[in-house]
Amino acid sequence: MRSDGIKGASSSPWRSLLGGCLGGAGCGANPQSRKKVRPRGSGSGTGGGMRRLSFTDLSGGGAEDLSVSLVGSNLHVFTVAELRAATRDFDDANFLGEGGFGPVYKGFVDGAVKHGLKPQHIAVKLWDPEGAQGHKEWLAEVIFLGQLRHPNLVKLVGYCCEDEHRLLVYEYMAHGSLENHLFQHVPATLPWSIRLNIAVGAAKGLAFLHDAEKPVIYRDFKASNILLDSDDGAKLSDFGLAKDGPEGDDTHVSTRVMGTHGYAAPEYIMTGHLTAKSDVYSFGVVLLEILTGRRSVDKSRPSREQNLVEYARPGLRDPLRLARRIMDPALENRYPARAAQRAALVAHQCLSGSPKNRPDMSAVVEALEPLLKVSMEDDVAGSGVGPVVLFVAAPEEEKKERKQERARTLQSRHRRRLRSPKMSPRKRGAQQKEEFWVWHVPADDDKA
Repeated sequence: MRSDGIKGASSSPWRSLLGGCLGGAGCGANPQSRKKVRPRGSGSGTGGGMRRLSFTDLSGGGAEDLSVSLVGSNLHVFTVAELRAATRDFDDANFLGEGGFGPVYKGFVDGAVKHGLKPQHIAVKLWDPEGAQGHKEWLAEVIFLGQLRHPNLVKLVGYCCEDEHRLLVYEYMAHGSLENHLFQHVPATLPWSIRLNIAVGAAKGLAFLHDAEKPVIYRDFKASNILLDSDDGAKLSDFGLAKDGPEGDDTHVSTRVMGTHGYAAPEYIMTGHLTAKSDVYSFGVVLLEILTGRRSVDKSRPSREQNLVEYARPGLRDPLRLARRIMDPALENRYPARAAQRAALVAHQCLSGSPKNRPDMSAVVEALEPLLKVSMEDDVAGSGVGPVVLFVAAPEEEKKERKQERARTLQSRHRRRLRSPKMSPRKRGAQQKEEFWVWHVPADDDKA
């Protein structure tokens, strides 16, 4: 997307629809003119010491509610002109990639661009009016990342809400996405130790979201949303589809089924019922990608190997099959077999067809983190960590689950023959490898 794509158009359908950031007064370019409001309550893990305002708290609210939720978050409000200057007018040379929300550009800010902001590289995400996501996803990103702080969540530096423009400003992640490293080998094949460290970091990010005082369901966990800093530390990005988790006596959140094909949990696709265990399944898919070096869905492979979960999960508990047919051949066997086997067991449990049989993300962290300490020498010598057991299912229950899993696989194949998900209207960029889907299921379409 070239820089002229951000120029305002008075005829934009978003002007009449939004009438400002939240349907109230517009954010504009002069945030100092708005009334300052004190934060409400207190909490932890938000970076500002206040009670985290949920996304639903702002339903039908105005810009004042947004300012309340972000007091103490240290977010900077940018103008379009400032972000033009930071990215050299969104020069093509600064283009980093494109997702469901829009293109992303690298930039640099200092006192000359934004007063009070320390000199740093940034990543600026622009809203694409023809994209699959819009104002609601932009708002979710600001609400969640504006209040949540964790070493394994990408930092939101600020945002811009000016007329019809919606932009997000993040810390710059020097090593790009896990997707590029795994599937495009940029700049080279990821070694085992870095892969495992990335898996642990991503698991910690999800565990933090799930265990928060107000739980958050990420909903779009995938390799392209895991970004790597200069030390290859993993951070979760893109919270546009995140949802507040169920509270009180509720067991799930009913929502329209959205996500990326190949990562969504089967029960979520079928019912629209979203839980933290939906994220656990998606984590299992990504962990499987880390182990195999294969995409979750790859149409270029033989038909039986196109769906990674269907192909690999049955062999994850077989050490011989794991080594010969599942592990990424690009690793050239340079990994400790014991650690790989235990990581495969974690993936197997996360990918259970029954949500109740999947572990919590905190248990996943506890299972994976010790594997980082297992060196190749320890493995060759026969030492290393003990068995990884997240929980033990009764033999009858395990047999029942296998039978149900076979039935679900057959049902899924039959359903794919009858209908395919409707792809959200979107012009795909040259660097985009994934497909963003909206499934039509018996769920409340008015919810997102």
